[in-house]
Amino acid sequence: MRKRRQVWLMLLVSVLLIMPYQTVGATGKIPDPQPMGQVSFDGAQMEALPAPGNSTTPGTWFIGATPANADLSKPPIVFVQGLHSRAQSWWEETNYHGVNDMYETAYNKGYRTAFVQLYDAPGGDAATPMDNGRLLAGMLEKIYNHFGQKVNIVAHSKGGPDSQAALIHYGAYRYVNKVVTLGSPHEGSHLADLAYSSWAGWLAALLGKQDPGTYSLQVGEMAKYRAQTDNHANARLNKYYTAAGTSWGPTFSALALGGAYLSQYGENDGLVNVWSTDLPYGTHLFTASDLDHDEIRIGRAVFSKIESVLRTATATSATEPKASQPSAAVNSADKQETFVRGGALPISKQLVQQVPVEPGVKEAIFTVRTKAADTQVTLVSPSGKVLKPVLKSKDQAFFRGATVQVIRVAKPEVGNWQVKLLSKQKDAYLLTTHFMGKTTVELDLPALNKQSSAELKLKGLESVDLASLTGKIKVVDPQGQVKEMALNKTKKADATLTGAVSGSQAGVYNITVELSGKTKDGQPYARTLVKSVYIGK
Repeated sequence: MRKRRQVWLMLLVSVLLIMPYQTVGATGKIPDPQPMGQVSFDGAQMEALPAPGNSTTPGTWFIGATPANADLSKPPIVFVQGLHSRAQSWWEETNYHGVNDMYETAYNKGYRTAFVQLYDAPGGDAATPMDNGRLLAGMLEKIYNHFGQKVNIVAHSKGGPDSQAALIHYGAYRYVNKVVTLGSPHEGSHLADLAYSSWAGWLAALLGKQDPGTYSLQVGEMAKYRAQTDNHANARLNKYYTAAGTSWGPTFSALALGGAYLSQYGENDGLVNVWSTDLPYGTHLFTASDLDHDEIRIGRAVFSKIESVLRTATATSATEPKASQPSAAVNSADKQETFVRGGALPISKQLVQQVPVEPGVKEAIFTVRTKAADTQVTLVSPSGKVLKPVLKSKDQAFFRGATVQVIRVAKPEVGNWQVKLLSKQKDAYLLTTHFMGKTTVELDLPALNKQSSAELKLKGLESVDLASLTGKIKVVDPQGQVKEMALNKTKKADATLTGAVSGSQAGVYNITVELSGKTKDGQPYARTLVKSVYIGK
């Protein structure tokens, strides 16, 4: 009997050795989702794909493993990733918080899952919501046919606008019950405005990172998208739920730097302001103070907060949470406390950029982005103290691939600081200095159309000597051409400087306002205000 058992054991081992290999998930507990096929740009089915689930070809759609405890009463979940991301982001490493266990969490809760590969996935240019939406619509139809029922969508970041384009503009609403968006910039991000400002052009061109997807996230571009989308006949055929975070991630991370810049526009998660995550016809589920833009897509962090929405096909007051309110925008006028400069760097010749710091600044954050990793950055105070960057990292968002060097100065000396840059190769830079604890200027720009010009107003300059103040406006038009216009002084109490902004054609205009002068006590003063606007027909 013992010999017979040994024979059977040897046979079993032999069988196991020749069985097809099955890919194991990132956690080692469940198989990776497997690619089921591809769809083309117009939604047509292409060839079936083999395992494993590591393809990044746009149009590939994946089906997760069926849980042993699968609950067929729960709609399947389709996960849609964000800007420059891919389907694997739902079960592989995140930027700052380890492995994303969203797929595993849904699996353990008995949900069937699917994942999609958009045009951003191969690592090249990101696509607009319209282009990604058309591709996604074709995949949603195939996923719907596979499961034989409508699905619910969970979308991170730009995946929210991409999903809306699929449902609203390309008719995929018929395959979907609900959509949950996590940190989605439905109203755009001012960081995208910065990336397409006149000062950032040199670096962005050198990096080759200006792409349609990033361009589409400008506040002005998303205003255009909202005008096309929110009044569409299909806009309210699905139920939408939104969520936001207000953490800036790890200290000195790209999210922390983005959060500091965006703080002048209100609460944010390091990439997107809370007010931008809202939809006028959506239900806001939560705003979490402990979640940044990277963490808000992680299963262990958010699944319990959204599962009551996902477990049903229709909204029922008994199962779904009560709506909360996202933070409102700062106001109609944007408070901006930043100094921005940028341009080409000469080879092996030091470039010096002055940064004026006036009284009352509690902290100044000097951030330099370059293409080259070995560009030398030195900061010199007005009294001659030399400071070096405390952080060097890679930007992972709107200047993806740029080297970021940061110097933070608490209670900075008043006067002209010097940022010294030295590169041994062809390079370009973008310098942003954010002033914390100081509010002096607001930019108010009404809605525009190409038939009329709008008056740009600058307010809140009570501490500035208006006689010394000069300014100009740089406008990047829809074709990328830059032109300058003058700012005019006025004696009106509510507007110290004004300028007329107009466009000869409909589209998005990126506006940079440059101010320089002195405070009333004679100290140097300068600000850079950046904002994109949509000029309608």
